[in-house]
Amino acid sequence: MTASRRAVLAGLAGGVLAGCAGPKSSTNIRVPASPAPSATATATPTTAAPATVAPSTPAPVTAPRVTRAEIVARYGHSVPHTWGFDAPGVTHALPATKRAIALTFDACGGPGGSGYDRALIGFLRRREIPATLFLNSRWIDANPAVFRRLAAEPLFEIANHGTRHRPLSVTGRSAYGIPGTRSAGEVYDEIAGNRAKLTHLLGTPPRFFRSGTAYCDDVAARIVGDLGERFVSFSVNGDAGATFTPEQVRATVSSAQAGSIVICHMNHPEGGTARGISAAVPRLLTAGHDFVRLSDGLH
Repeated sequence: MTASRRAVLAGLAGGVLAGCAGPKSSTNIRVPASPAPSATATATPTTAAPATVAPSTPAPVTAPRVTRAEIVARYGHSVPHTWGFDAPGVTHALPATKRAIALTFDACGGPGGSGYDRALIGFLRRREIPATLFLNSRWIDANPAVFRRLAAEPLFEIANHGTRHRPLSVTGRSAYGIPGTRSAGEVYDEIAGNRAKLTHLLGTPPRFFRSGTAYCDDVAARIVGDLGERFVSFSVNGDAGATFTPEQVRATVSSAQAGSIVICHMNHPEGGTARGISAAVPRLLTAGHDFVRLSDGLH
């Protein structure tokens, strides 16, 4: 990590952000400033029965890559050395040789976090802009019909955003007021619970994982890999947890460079994300960029 990147992250950790609100004073955030988890926002939650929708063809029965007991035995006494966005093995960008940009959208679920930004997804469909959707288990349960449609569209790739939207820690560290997982076993549960749900619904396990808030420690990041997924963070914070205005989203996302992984949110239709993305994407296309799903940009 460069000295400038370390300095910015240190400043953020020192109290620039409060709770789950993202920064509103800057429109050009090039380092992970705050995913500003929307699970604690004030929007009215959507309520629905848990998703029990079966895939169009039966999902294959696959054994977990490793068991919970094995993870606890392997990491139960491990001491983490990092906390934040920069654990070893965490991916923040596409290969530098590519002109592509990856748009990723989180759906956090839970109270205030189970909305659906139809305008945003509608824009992506009309312009045929591929994206990776990080969906939390609670959001899937609240939006089974929407999930079914999104999962059937090749334009979108579904990724794992956890079971309870927890920061991924083996010691219970929190981020933006959200308590983290407290042990290697709880880290396993946070990853594997939603992994099992997605495997059942999609017929194949997800390739990518992002924790609630995108925070993790180095031990938890290793557990993600052991379960067969790749922890993907971000390099451009596009909407600060759906708290940015449309103009802030436009300015921030428009600044993305080749290889950027942009994080925004698709669970807050009342925010500025849809209008900001609608303004930024044409500018990036005109500048010579194209857009890819993570699986198309990472190998």
